[in-house]
Amino acid sequence: MLLEIHPENPSPRKIEQVIKVLEKGGVIIYPTDTVYAFGCDIQNQKAIKQICRLRNLDPKKANLTFICKDISQLASYATQLDNDVFKTLRRNTPGPFTFILKANKEVPRIFSNRKKTVGVRIPENKIAVAIIEALDRPILSISLKNDDEILEYFTNPSEIYDDYAKQVDMIIDGGTGKNQPSTVVDATSREVEIIRNGIGELV
Repeated sequence: MLLEIHPENPSPRKIEQVIKVLEKGGVIIYPTDTVYAFGCDIQNQKAIKQICRLRNLDPKKANLTFICKDISQLASYATQLDNDVFKTLRRNTPGPFTFILKANKEVPRIFSNRKKTVGVRIPENKIAVAIIEALDRPILSISLKNDDEILEYFTNPSEIYDDYAKQVDMIIDGGTGKNQPSTVVDATSREVEIIRNGIGELV
């Protein structure tokens, strides 16, 4: 199913359609403030495993990201944030960053492993934020990569539909996506470190 949602003014009715899919354990492809991504309910193990299959990843080793609406929600999955790390998060979110944080006991339970860190994002994308707010919990996510030698990521929703219509439950057309991922920041210690340069410029 291809669902077009206005990127600046997401329809609550259409967002509710997305929520119904997620609550039933479905997998979606949706826009972020960087690239398009797979997404599912963090509470559904079957959907998490499906995303890993789509990306040929081992669920116990995959670096999946929690997409959160704000720092308060993010903090539910991380150990107590150091003051310097908190200030960095506050300065740079919402925005195109993935922060690696020390995970609390909720994260290993979600992944069924002993994962000690978690990747978290607070995107500046109205569709993504509307989904998270309506679901009332984060969604689990990983970037949608392209096999194209030039474009590393899909940017055209119609092309995404052509390739994934039969593999996921819903594809959201939120306009043309970017072809540059988030900047990944290791914030597991007081000295934050950029481990992948992306679209975000840390301040």
